[in-house]
Amino acid sequence: MATAAKAASKAWMPLSRQNSSALRREGDERMSLKTKAALLLKQGVEGPYAQSKPIEIAEIDLAPPGDEEVLVKVTAAALCHTDLSFISGDRPKEMPMVLGHEACGEVLEVGGRVSDLSAGDQVIFSFMPRCGHCPECIDGRPVLCEEGTKANAAGTLLSGHRRMQHKGKNIHHQAGLSAFSEMVVVSRHSLIKVDDPVEPTHAALFGCAVLTGGGAVANSAGVSIGDTVAVVGLGGVGLSSVMMARACGAREIIGIDVNDDKLAQAKELGATATFNARDEGCVEAVLEHTKGGVQYALEMAGVPSTMEMAYAITRRGGTTITASLARNDTIWNLPPVSLVAGERTVKGSYFGSSVPTRDVPRYLDLFRQGRLPVEKLLSGTLSLDQINEGFDKLAAGAVTRQVITFD
Repeated sequence: MATAAKAASKAWMPLSRQNSSALRREGDERMSLKTKAALLLKQGVEGPYAQSKPIEIAEIDLAPPGDEEVLVKVTAAALCHTDLSFISGDRPKEMPMVLGHEACGEVLEVGGRVSDLSAGDQVIFSFMPRCGHCPECIDGRPVLCEEGTKANAAGTLLSGHRRMQHKGKNIHHQAGLSAFSEMVVVSRHSLIKVDDPVEPTHAALFGCAVLTGGGAVANSAGVSIGDTVAVVGLGGVGLSSVMMARACGAREIIGIDVNDDKLAQAKELGATATFNARDEGCVEAVLEHTKGGVQYALEMAGVPSTMEMAYAITRRGGTTITASLARNDTIWNLPPVSLVAGERTVKGSYFGSSVPTRDVPRYLDLFRQGRLPVEKLLSGTLSLDQINEGFDKLAAGAVTRQVITFD
């Protein structure tokens, strides 16, 4: 791994030494860069996306970084179901927007008041910027940052600015990142520096799948040696939960999905038993196998049936955790008597209850030790021009994680 990291560093060296001012057009220093990006103009376009093409690959204008902002060359960006929910319209947002939030890159230039990053540094993106001074940040819960939440809802960077334009009109940032672009300007507080560089197609996955799924296990649940865990929904996030449960020492790890290929993958990544949710009597089979249910059931699919299933297989005194981002109008039935009489706990987990600056280095160490085999989540790579086809595959459930790579 060290040799590969050194090779990657040498490969990136010419770009990191490039005079950043040469990237700008001649003339006014404040004029924009030109960058190719995946631009979503309208939500709710029906698939197949390879035909309807809801995402247009366009050349956009990118303004230079302001104070506490960084210009980053994106090296890899993964396709996630959250991106898909913006395309489908399940999560209404103001358009146009450049999508992409699970990614990594290389620093090209830093703005004012940024002293801890420099050109050539590898960084992993965090889709929740942290202001550092709101009550949630002070309490050590930066993924609930008030200022970051407001900025993400408004489609701006943490500063409140938008740094992208197309044909003279502002473009909204997804989660302050918009990583489906050759270059981006992001808040310094949306980046985690990687001291020992990692292959970009692997590093990108730490920005969402690993932090969300792994963090739900390690932080939200606090799984420890000998615990019993079930994961309902085995996409990239759910499979990250399976891996983390194994790394934390869980003695029983149940994987549940409707896709037999994903059940097989869960077995490979550490599940001790798997069940197909389409099978009649699936809940009863899990209860029998676990002798009354698991201590921690994690729901990762975001539909009422999976939420109800996760609750049903949680043992008395146990905890049901949902880390999926369901549609805003999703409701699921919760029987209060079982909650009280069984002293059950139901909780949400956003971004794995993570502290990204703390957790990313820890999870990277587990990855380097072979205890968190994140590379096994990778289904394949794409070019930016293939993004619509990639989302067709994701919508069909045919892949776990596809990663766009940039030359």
